[in-house]
Amino acid sequence: MFEVRYPFSSFYLFRHKTLYTGDGSLARGESVMGSVVAALDKKGRDISDAISDMLIELRHRGYSTYGIASSTRLFYAKNTQELKNTKLNAPVAIGHNYSGIFPHEKEQPLLTNNFAIVFDGRIYPFHGKSELEKVMEALEKLEDAYKLILELEGDFAFVITNGERIVAGRSVSGVCPLYYGENTQVAALASERKALWRIGIKKTVSFPPGNVAVINKQGFYFHEIKKLQLPKTRENSIQWAVNNLSRLLFQAVEKRLRSLDEVAIAFSGGLDSGLIAFLTKKCEMKPTLIWVGLKNREELKHAEKAAEAFNLPLETSTHDEEDVETVLPKVLWLVEEPDPVKVGIAIPFYWMAEKASTLGFKVLLAGQGSDELFGGYQRYLTVYSNLGLSELEKTLFVDVVKAHETNYERDSKICTFHGVELRLPFTDYQLSEYALGIATNLKINSAQDPLRKRVLRETAEKMGLPRFIAKKPKKAIQYATGVNKTLMGLARKKRLSLKEYIRETFERICVMPYPIGRIEQDG
Repeated sequence: MFEVRYPFSSFYLFRHKTLYTGDGSLARGESVMGSVVAALDKKGRDISDAISDMLIELRHRGYSTYGIASSTRLFYAKNTQELKNTKLNAPVAIGHNYSGIFPHEKEQPLLTNNFAIVFDGRIYPFHGKSELEKVMEALEKLEDAYKLILELEGDFAFVITNGERIVAGRSVSGVCPLYYGENTQVAALASERKALWRIGIKKTVSFPPGNVAVINKQGFYFHEIKKLQLPKTRENSIQWAVNNLSRLLFQAVEKRLRSLDEVAIAFSGGLDSGLIAFLTKKCEMKPTLIWVGLKNREELKHAEKAAEAFNLPLETSTHDEEDVETVLPKVLWLVEEPDPVKVGIAIPFYWMAEKASTLGFKVLLAGQGSDELFGGYQRYLTVYSNLGLSELEKTLFVDVVKAHETNYERDSKICTFHGVELRLPFTDYQLSEYALGIATNLKINSAQDPLRKRVLRETAEKMGLPRFIAKKPKKAIQYATGVNKTLMGLARKKRLSLKEYIRETFERICVMPYPIGRIEQDG
C-alpha cells in the first residue's frame, strides 16, 4: 500500500500558477458544492486549528465563506487569516467552505439550540426549499440523524455535533465524497483525503454510503441504515424489464433536472450518454453536449453524428500529448491516489468539467453507474466464461456497491474543483434497486456477448434512441479519447512502465517539502 509521507497541500497549486489567477483566487468558476470537515480532539484540547487547517486545504471547494462551529459558537470568516484567528475553545467542531450560486443555498454550519450541522449535497426531487430547510424538517434532535439517510433521497454527506460527539452520515448513492480517519490525537472527517493528511492522519478510509457513524474519544462506531441489496427473486421478463426501466430512467433524469434552467452532458455518443441526452430533451430541456479527447479521434465523428440526430448543440475540446503531461499532476492532486486506471479516466473527465465550467454551466450530467448495473465492462465476459452466471451476478452487485470508490468520488472531486456539480442519473436508488433485480442473462446473453447491456439497449431503442447509438459497442473513455495511449507514450519516454510513471508523479506531489504552519493569504 502506498504510504503518504507528507500531506498533500494546496501549496502545490500555488507552485503551478496555471491553476490560479494573479490575485491568488482559483482560476475556475464558483463552486456549487462546498466541503465538509469535522474533528474531535481525544485529549479535550481546542480543535480550532485543525478545523481551520482542513478548511484551508479544501478552499478549492469553496472560498467565499469559511464557516466553523462548535455546539455553542459559530463564526463565518471571509479569508484564511480571519479563519486562523478564530478560536472556538472546544474539543469538537465542524466546518464548511461555501461558494453557493443557487439562490436557495445558505452559508453553513447552522447552529441550533441543540447542535451544529453541516449538510453538503443535493436532495431529490427539488421542492423549492434549501437542503438545510428540508434537513431540519426531519431533524429535531441529534438522535434523528438516521432519518436523513432513511427518508431523504439524494447525493449528500453531513456532520453534526452536540459538543460531546460527532454524528456523520453519507447518502446511499456515494456520489458526494466523504472520508474519515484517526490517530492518537484526533478523529476527523472531510470531503477529501488531503484535509485529513494535512492534520497528520495518514490512513484515510472512504465513509460507507448509507451509514451513520458516531464519533467520540474512543473512535468511530458505524450503523448501517440503508443499502442496496441483491434481490432474492429475479425479473426474467424482457418486456416487463423494458417497460419498468423506461419509466425509472425517465424519473431518474427528471429528478436531477429540477431547479435547473440549463445543463451540460458528458457525451460520447454512446448508449449511456445518449440515453441521458435523449431523456433530458424529453423533459423539455435543451442540454449542451460536451465531447473531449485527443486530436484526430474517429470517435468525434460519431459524437457529431449522434448530436445531429438529437438536434442538440455539441461543444468539443481537443487536446494533445503536452496537455496530458501538463494536466497529470493536477488530476493526481484531485484523485488522491496513484491508480493508472483512475487517472486515465480522470484526465478526460477533468477536461469535460473544465469545458462545462468555461461555458458557464453549473451542473454536469454523466452516465457513470450504468456499466456496473447492466454489465457493460469487457471483463465481465471473463467472469462469465470462467465462473458462470451466478458468480457474474455477484460480481455485478459488488461492483455496484463499490462504485463510489472506483468512480463517483474521483469524478465528483474533479467537477467540484471546476465549480461544476456532478449529477448521475444511473445512481438513482429506485433505478438501481430495480436493475439489480433483472436477471443477469438479460444483461449479458453469453460469455461471448460483444455488446452486453442487452436489456438497456433494448429499452433505449423502444424509447426512440437511434439504433446506431443504442447498439454502439462499449469503449472505455480512457481508450476512446486516446488518453491511455498517450500516457503510455509519456511513460516510455522516461523508460518507465505506466504504473511507475504515475507513481513517480504522485510522489513528487505528495513528498514535496511543505511547512506545516504555512498559510497562503487569500486574494
